[in-house]
Amino acid sequence: MRPVLILRFSRTEGPGYLGDFLTEKGILWTQLNIDAEDALPDDINGFSGLVLMGGPMSVNDDLPWIPDVLKLIRQATETNIPVLGHCLGGQFMSKALGGQISQNPVKEIGWGGVSKVGLNPAPDWLGSLPSSFEVFQWHGETFSIPEGAERLLESPFCVNQAFLLNNRHLGLQCHIEMTAPMIEAWCVVGADEIAKATDSPGVQQPEAIMKGMVPRLEELHRVADILYGKWIQGLKH
Repeated sequence: MRPVLILRFSRTEGPGYLGDFLTEKGILWTQLNIDAEDALPDDINGFSGLVLMGGPMSVNDDLPWIPDVLKLIRQATETNIPVLGHCLGGQFMSKALGGQISQNPVKEIGWGGVSKVGLNPAPDWLGSLPSSFEVFQWHGETFSIPEGAERLLESPFCVNQAFLLNNRHLGLQCHIEMTAPMIEAWCVVGADEIAKATDSPGVQQPEAIMKGMVPRLEELHRVADILYGKWIQGLKH
């Protein structure tokens, strides 16, 4: 099987648990660090899947590499190469597919619940998950659902938490890739952002984020196992 291509946009926002998951499943993957000026490939055809991680920038920023990222996403979806986006990555997916990225009503930072949309969305993907479960959040913007995609998840502070296109491409607003070192690093790097958003009902302080982190991560990884497990079934051989 060809390797999965993972795009990192920020030093502290690597693949985390996803990298461990792919390695455990014997799936090769390669990481390009856009934050370190790694060059994007001209096309996606040498890879079995495309993954986009999070980052502090906006998809709407005027950055020279953003058009090439959007082009890769469109190329992947047009050739049935599975795409998986986390937070900023999900926003990249939405914009590449014709959606809009805008400010969310409030920031979401920390642990929070998401709920399935409707009675039984994407049963092959979410069927073994409860109607509501906890994920990790860190975002101020949100995506619209692209035409032809199905909205899967919502939270009290953000109506669009996940979408699925063609039963193959999964865009997430939330983070399911978190590890303990990642959370600890984000709380340090993002301390000022948290301090400036104390009036947001969706923002937790670092003490609250760290509380009960081990069992919370165990539950989060169970969610990730289900979603990642379904996503890899579509990888190109």
